[in-house]
Amino acid sequence: MLDFFGDIGGAIMAPLYYVISAVLVGFHTLFGGIFGEASGVAWVLSIIGLTLVIRIALIPLFVKQIKSSRNMQLIQPKVRELQKKYGHDREKLAQETMKLYKDSGTNPFASCLPILLQMPIFLALFRLIDQAAKNPEVERGLMTTQLNEQFGDAVFLGAKISDTFLNTDDLGVRVLAAVLVLAMTATTFLTQRQLMSKNMPADALSGPYAQQQKMLLYVLPVVFAVGGIAFPVGVLFYWTTSNLWTMGQQFYVIRNNPAPGTPAAQAKEDRDRAKAERKGIKTPAMLEEERLAAEAEARRQEQTQARQQPQRQTRSQRNNAQRNKKKR
Repeated sequence: MLDFFGDIGGAIMAPLYYVISAVLVGFHTLFGGIFGEASGVAWVLSIIGLTLVIRIALIPLFVKQIKSSRNMQLIQPKVRELQKKYGHDREKLAQETMKLYKDSGTNPFASCLPILLQMPIFLALFRLIDQAAKNPEVERGLMTTQLNEQFGDAVFLGAKISDTFLNTDDLGVRVLAAVLVLAMTATTFLTQRQLMSKNMPADALSGPYAQQQKMLLYVLPVVFAVGGIAFPVGVLFYWTTSNLWTMGQQFYVIRNNPAPGTPAAQAKEDRDRAKAERKGIKTPAMLEEERLAAEAEARRQEQTQARQQPQRQTRSQRNNAQRNKKKR
């Protein structure tokens, strides 16, 4: 597995080595001065710092991902209508579906961009750790031979940062690697489930898109669990930290800007209502409810008055009424 990555990309990966190593060395200079240059704590914190820098840089793409995912959810009823209408004509269905995506400003592939852009970074970090352990004399980016030796030999909680579950017979190292693999797998699952359980309207929980999301909910964690046993401890720290960042980002967005018609939207409306009542003010939703209630009351009163208002009689009806009155 380690050799599989090899010198992937060659010259294409070289710029990434410089960028990643520059950030990594920068954080190591900071934390190395506190915990010691060869300290495993310094290198783990440097990897976490690298992760945070990358995720901050990807925030604009994350915003696009959220918007695209939300649009995908909201247009699912229209997608199902198209499937019913053009189910017999696949070419026409594809054309109309793409037109719907374009008109609604939805990119069905936007949700994959953050993870796709992270993969080269992940591979570059993987390679830096692997080479630091195997061939420290090979310098990549700003990682000198001395830094490679420190990086490859750095020990954190009894395990080298370059250790994997598969390349060690040390029980303690395997336990730590297994815990990190489980943490990576669990956070991957929870980030997917967070979106489906909180920020998807009921009518978007069925259909092909929903089925695809449900499949990814279980397939991705399995893929990471199987592949994770070959990841160095340092890479496991990177991916777990990245997942925790994603969970925090999603929690903030779902809580403060949920998709309409979702449990998160209802929860936000309830919070806003309770907050407004404490302050003695009215939210837009409360004002809208009052407006609708006033309109309903006005219609009810109009209907009541119409039933109670006496009907106008014709001349013939008035004459007959007078004759009947005289007879009595």
